[in-house]
Amino acid sequence: MSMSNKLAAEFIGTFWLVLGGCGSAVLAAAFPQVGIGLLGVSFAFGLTVLTMAYAIGHISGCHLNPAVSVGLAVGGRFPMSELVPYIVAQVLGATVAAFLLYFIASGQAGFTLAANSLAVNGFGELSPGKYSMVAGFVTEVVMTAVFLFVIMGSTDKRGIGSHAGLAIGLCLTLIHLISIPVTNTSVNPARSTGPALALLVGGHGQALGQLWLFWVAPIIGAVIGAVVYKGVGGRAS
Repeated sequence: MSMSNKLAAEFIGTFWLVLGGCGSAVLAAAFPQVGIGLLGVSFAFGLTVLTMAYAIGHISGCHLNPAVSVGLAVGGRFPMSELVPYIVAQVLGATVAAFLLYFIASGQAGFTLAANSLAVNGFGELSPGKYSMVAGFVTEVVMTAVFLFVIMGSTDKRGIGSHAGLAIGLCLTLIHLISIPVTNTSVNPARSTGPALALLVGGHGQALGQLWLFWVAPIIGAVIGAVVYKGVGGRAS
């Protein structure tokens, strides 16, 4: 595949992840008649990755996440030379999706934008459960490390490759079930950046001020997960 094809796929895939995952939280989770709650939002995020894994996995590898791209590069599964273009495409896709979600949500009568709108990630006052910065940092590191471990293992050529999308999607679902109360679950810097930028335009800069954590912690976690898998799994065929 050409680089333009790969980047287009990453843009579309990350757009779908944010629109589907954050959209389920903003548009459906709190809707009185069909509120889907934490379980529904968790599955929505998992389903976005699951569906895109089979739609674009053969085009770009379906990273949809700067931390995943970094982890796969450290793990020897992805060329470092393609890292920056992938990250740019992912952040752009997430940002366009967040602004589209803002536009759709604002079409509801009585809609009011708040500092914690658009399913932003955060700690302290922006944490759904009001968890501390340290708790949020540790959670994001550990969850992303496990995510990369599962990605590395399920896509190992020695494994059952045709089921990789299912394993990765369900892993992301489980991660959300655990960590939504802590940080609203990021494990993905692009997913965190899009809503934070949309809120900044709406006059709320708190999420953007906390965005550093949702870049640093997932990337650290991704590197840990990749290194641990290389140590446990040995050389991939």
